[in-house]
Amino acid sequence: MFRVLVSAATLAVSSFGMAEAQEFNDGSWALVIHGGAGVIERGAMTPEREAEYRAAMAAALERGEAILNANGSALDAIEAVIHGMEDDPLFNSGRGAVFTAAGRNELDASIMDGATLNAGAVAGVTQVRHPISLAREVMDNSRHVMLQGEGAETFAREQGLEIVPPAFFFTERRWAAMERTLISLGLDIPPRPDGAPEPTEIDHGELDRDAREHRFGTVGVVALDRAGNIAAGTSTGGTTAKRWGRVGDSPIIGAGTYANNESCGVSATGTGEFFIRLTVASRICALVEMQGLDLQAASDQVIMDELTAMEGDGGIVALTASGEIAWSFNTPGMYRARLSEGGEPVVAIYGDED
Repeated sequence: MFRVLVSAATLAVSSFGMAEAQEFNDGSWALVIHGGAGVIERGAMTPEREAEYRAAMAAALERGEAILNANGSALDAIEAVIHGMEDDPLFNSGRGAVFTAAGRNELDASIMDGATLNAGAVAGVTQVRHPISLAREVMDNSRHVMLQGEGAETFAREQGLEIVPPAFFFTERRWAAMERTLISLGLDIPPRPDGAPEPTEIDHGELDRDAREHRFGTVGVVALDRAGNIAAGTSTGGTTAKRWGRVGDSPIIGAGTYANNESCGVSATGTGEFFIRLTVASRICALVEMQGLDLQAASDQVIMDELTAMEGDGGIVALTASGEIAWSFNTPGMYRARLSEGGEPVVAIYGDED
């Protein structure tokens, strides 16, 4: 399996991708988004595909902006942003999710309210169109924090969420990527899912690029609303050809998602096993709250130093209630965007962009 090697050269490239911290006045909103991290390098994508990703990230900002400008909550903004990304086959969440070794799309998501520390998460769902909304229903309308599998889908039906057939999530390039991975592992290829479209030809150069660029195809958002509340949310399809019901960090509160008005909100993307072991999201916020580090310094300590020392790879986006925005990643690139009220949107892909 392809793996990003974290090296001094990688760190040098990635350090250019860390956003400058920003402060805004009280009562202003802010938004920061990621669409996954990986070996995303200039010249690897066609200009057309690069334009598609930049447009998708800009559209995600616009969805969040519309909610926040109308005095909507940070939680509502997160749902609106992630809904669009879950429906966009460019991203590894919802309709663009990767396949497990069993030929299924198993979706994970989580959301957290920084005002109350309430949180909700789901893992391994296969028929819920918008897992991020199911995570919010778990937070708002159950006694629990995390539901998984069939139980989570039963709860989704009880809450009236949109249920779709598993083939709704099918994309040819993700199926082809799963086939190629299983062949490399010497494992059997499962039957094509019921209801999937007829096979179409896939550009194998495109699969090579996907393997490098979209290894961590998680999407995530942190939002600050005009009331001064932070929320964070994350949604993913996991890793290609994952086995045995593997669950990564995205639905784990404190690892892939965390929000607390007293410190910060964080959404992560990367090799989930490392993010779980390091409790990346809550660790960054603890450094802000307990040690008084500014958000960028805390983010860099955890991602560039501690995660890298463990040979883990990936990145985060983060935001404080005072309006400080940061992102940090130890891979050559990460799809990312930010916008603060009254400011200009920033969309970036490569490590040498602000």
